[in-house]
Amino acid sequence: MSSTGAVIAQPPAHTGRAGLVPQLLVAVLCGGYATGAAVGWGSAWIADIMGDFGLAAAAAAASVSSFVYARTLTGRQRPTWFLFAGSSAMVALGNGTWGWYEVVLDGTLPKTSIADFFFLLFAPPAIIGLLMLAKRPVTRAGWVCLALDAWLVGGSLLTLAWSLALANDASLKGLSAAQAALRLAYPLLDIALASMVLALHFRRSPANRVAVNTAIAALALTVLCDALFRSPLWRDHYQSGHILDAGWFAGSMLLAYAPWAGRRDAARLEPRSRAHSSRKVAGSLAALVPYLAAGVCTLGILYNVISGRKTDHVVLFTGCMVVLALVVRQGIMLLDNISLTQELAQKENHFRSLVQGSSDVIMIAAPTGVLRYVSPAARGVYGRDAEDMVGTELASHIHPEDLGRVVHEVRRFLAASPAAEPATRIECRIRAGRGRDGGGWLNVESSVNRYQGGLIFNSRDVTERVRLQAQLQHNASHDPLTDLPNRALFTERVSRALGGRRSGDGEAAVLFVDLDGFKAVNDTVGHQAGDELLVQAARRLQESVRSGDTAARLGGDEFAALICGGSADRQLREYQIHEIADRLRSALSEPYRVESGEVRVAASIGVAFAEPGITPSELMRNADLAMYRAKQAGKGRVEMYAPQMQADVVRRAELATRLRNALHDGEFTLLHQPVVELRTGRVAAVEAQARWRSAQGILFTPAEFLRVAEDTDRTAELSRWLLQEAVEQAALRHGSGHAVPVAVRMSVRRLMHRDLPLGNIETLLSRHELPAGGLVLELTDNDPRISLEELERRLSALRRLGVQIALDGFGTGYAAMTALRTLPVDLLKIDRSFVEGIVESARLHKITAGMLRIAEDLGIRTVADGVDRPEQVIALRAMGCTHGQGMAFSGPLDEHRLRGSLARGGYPVPHGSIALTGGPLPVRHTGSTGTSDPLRSNAETPVPPA
Repeated sequence: MSSTGAVIAQPPAHTGRAGLVPQLLVAVLCGGYATGAAVGWGSAWIADIMGDFGLAAAAAAASVSSFVYARTLTGRQRPTWFLFAGSSAMVALGNGTWGWYEVVLDGTLPKTSIADFFFLLFAPPAIIGLLMLAKRPVTRAGWVCLALDAWLVGGSLLTLAWSLALANDASLKGLSAAQAALRLAYPLLDIALASMVLALHFRRSPANRVAVNTAIAALALTVLCDALFRSPLWRDHYQSGHILDAGWFAGSMLLAYAPWAGRRDAARLEPRSRAHSSRKVAGSLAALVPYLAAGVCTLGILYNVISGRKTDHVVLFTGCMVVLALVVRQGIMLLDNISLTQELAQKENHFRSLVQGSSDVIMIAAPTGVLRYVSPAARGVYGRDAEDMVGTELASHIHPEDLGRVVHEVRRFLAASPAAEPATRIECRIRAGRGRDGGGWLNVESSVNRYQGGLIFNSRDVTERVRLQAQLQHNASHDPLTDLPNRALFTERVSRALGGRRSGDGEAAVLFVDLDGFKAVNDTVGHQAGDELLVQAARRLQESVRSGDTAARLGGDEFAALICGGSADRQLREYQIHEIADRLRSALSEPYRVESGEVRVAASIGVAFAEPGITPSELMRNADLAMYRAKQAGKGRVEMYAPQMQADVVRRAELATRLRNALHDGEFTLLHQPVVELRTGRVAAVEAQARWRSAQGILFTPAEFLRVAEDTDRTAELSRWLLQEAVEQAALRHGSGHAVPVAVRMSVRRLMHRDLPLGNIETLLSRHELPAGGLVLELTDNDPRISLEELERRLSALRRLGVQIALDGFGTGYAAMTALRTLPVDLLKIDRSFVEGIVESARLHKITAGMLRIAEDLGIRTVADGVDRPEQVIALRAMGCTHGQGMAFSGPLDEHRLRGSLARGGYPVPHGSIALTGGPLPVRHTGSTGTSDPLRSNAETPVPPA
């Protein structure tokens, strides 16, 4: 407990005032009784009542009080107070019986009555109770010494009492042996009780000290009054209501008050210094008790000699037994002291061995701060000899930066209460000798205790632990690969920068950096090379920012930078930050040398500035949004955050939620765009395309909802729906006589995904009874992570089921030719980027013609995508392209219009020839109106309202 805690734990000040009330009440009652007894109570009748029934009432109060208190206790003291209650009850019954004879019967008390037996039964319970209060000896010699101490006190009191009164007691003459024994039992039991009071006063248990002391004082007062009553001076003049009764009354009242005095002070903590001094005094008096008892015995014998009386046999025998007991006790104590001395010497040897052999350094500092003792372990811990440190000041060995803190802690510890804070712990740096760490500083942890006004330091070297803790703290806040601050530390520094910004400071800025193409490096070159790239990127990032800024790695290929300070002018500040970001982008886009060669990545950077009232999470979110906008805008660029970005994110999130519901609520519909033979105009196939008309009537283009589907991981569910609907409707058209295949676009990743096994497609075709050749799968991309061998096996299995394979977007992507060489392909779909400029550009014309010749040589049919003008139809047909798809024939159609087109048999195709002029040719628009809908894309037709 700290010193503050000790002060708080002290009882309230009014506790002592409340405890004065019972003390004053006891004092008033005892004083009133003594006053009444001194004046004779005014009449003999009142004196008899107060001398008999008054004492009985006081003893009864003591009995009830002790009994009630005993019921609240547990442990060894519980039976003690029950015995005190019984002892007081005997006194109450004895005084009550005496009063019955003297007051009620108005007669003379017989020499031997039942009251005598009640009075005799007062001492035994009290003696047993005192024995139970004593601190039990732990050895056999201790029990023997306790018995000898009791006999020494009792024998000396018996010798003195016998010499003074009992041997010459005239009241014993003429009595029978039984009556004489009964008469002698009173003083003998009082002597035994007094012996126990004196012998056990210094051996009592420390529990409930106030209550026990008060009870012992009450019993001692009762015994004293009994002794005075036995003396001839008081006995010859005693009558009920005498002043001697006031002593008995006070003894009973003290015993009645004793339990509650103990309860009142139970919560009060006695200061350790006072308790220690009282124990020392009690120990000294306890050691003198046998000699004082022998002295009292000697006084009894001397009294007989001086009085000229003949030495009584009882006195002589008792004195001899007291002397014998004293001799025996001294012998036991001598043997015990020899044993204790040997044990102490052995413990000192053990202590010396422990201190000298301990790995901890033990130092004793005087109150002046000078070291008086240093254990030999200093050589191994500090690298310094203990003899060299003794006599030097402790402060000279402590690191100057730690000295003030150590002095403050020592002063606080010495000012605190020893009971509240017996020890403290101090950690500081201690100077090491030349033999240890080159004479540097060691981290030392010391347990400090008080010792004879000075201090004892038990010190151990914790340098390795401190280093390990520092390393663990560093690891917890830094990235293990690049050793840059991690997200937690970066967030903390952003928060600190925002909280400590002053009005004149420039706005803090956060840069979020994402390495474009890093995933491809991991997939193609390997993760080891990817880690090397990240380490080099982190080094470049640190070199590109200023010394006071913070560069961090947030995870994966994402980095961040915190830029603080700079100009307070907003435009100049934005220019400076943009310059830093552009320099960082250029540095990160330089080639990286890894073990397997040279690789390149780009960097997309988003920048956000701190605004008044912005939180760290909001500032980092804004930078993240700007970084993703840079990636969407083409990657390898820097984007500044604008509030519109957050609105776009909210809109896309809402759109994603609505898309999720649309898939379950059936808001998607399927359109089909005809694929036409360029020579005859016959519809050779249809391509299935999904359209979404929301419940609000909004028609979302594929570019919008497909991007959201990809971002929200809804691509799989949408692809599954598209495949099922396309197969089902194609089967219905086959059943009605329109046997045209349906083409479904599907990514390679989706085709190879584990939740779309080959059996699912086979089951789908079998369930709807779609014949062989009725389904065409268009592969839309080529994932480098997927092995071409595994893809070839999957496509070969699909072809065995009668599924045709088309390679979409042919001519784009670095792996197109490899896929054409390896994969079993039935159709090649020329990308619209080649078709759009085929009439205007001779270069595109030659490239497209070359791809068509390759397909013709391989025996693969070709489909041109995005054929929107008649000139393109003529040019493609002339180059050998077999099929086309686009607005030159038809846009996507619903099922009703599609069946109408199939029923008509096909579309008219333009004929003639064109010449490449290098410039744009006039465009002929077909249709009834000769105009096109400006709101409709080349791949879009209206969907009839549901």
